[in-house]
Amino acid sequence: MKKIIGLVASMLLAGCSAFDPTGTGGTQDQVPVEVVSVIDGDTIKIEYDGKEETVRYLLIDTPETNHPRLGEQPLGPEATAENKRIIESGDVTIEFDVGGRFDDYGRMLAYIYVDGESVQEQLLESGYARVAYVFPPNTRYVDEFEEAEQIAKEAGIGIWEYSSYPTERGFNEDAYGNTSQQPEAGDCRIKGNINRSGDKIYHMPGEGSYDNTNPEQWFCSEQEAREAGFRSTGN
Repeated sequence: MKKIIGLVASMLLAGCSAFDPTGTGGTQDQVPVEVVSVIDGDTIKIEYDGKEETVRYLLIDTPETNHPRLGEQPLGPEATAENKRIIESGDVTIEFDVGGRFDDYGRMLAYIYVDGESVQEQLLESGYARVAYVFPPNTRYVDEFEEAEQIAKEAGIGIWEYSSYPTERGFNEDAYGNTSQQPEAGDCRIKGNINRSGDKIYHMPGEGSYDNTNPEQWFCSEQEAREAGFRSTGN
């Protein structure tokens, strides 16, 4: 028991580094890094602490360019090109949040900056990314990112050109460029959405969640929505 107590005491005196999962967790320190390559719109490879690391951008998602299952999605190459343009425009630094440093695929999770400006926010404002993968406690800038995303939404640019293209589960390729996804008749204004859990929910005009919902289907009546397997927000 004395040995255990002594070990805990020594760890406390050392600043509890053994309990710190990131080394920079809880701080907003930015660490200078050398970028090896730009992989896609939300992933880069860097030199960090003497080794190469693949970094996945925290809190955003861009269309895929070379996904093993999804392949190349609309605006994937454009998002990658924009990410590359920003990354190559200045000095790159990264910042960790308070949670785990790596995801389940071994990729480092971080906020990325070029000359002190957030790359995530720039991608969101230009319409090449959506706010996604919001997993506490790594949520430090989610409010700022949602504000940046809203700018692109209101402008209807990039992935927001067709409001049903970005969804809560990713990107609906069938919706991009398909104007039939938009309501053609004045009465067809009921929004059908599928959340991350796979629940099909329809949203009526005037409901609090209506304006912020990106529809994957439009319906002209509640009966039509129910027949398609959707339920109302109140059920």
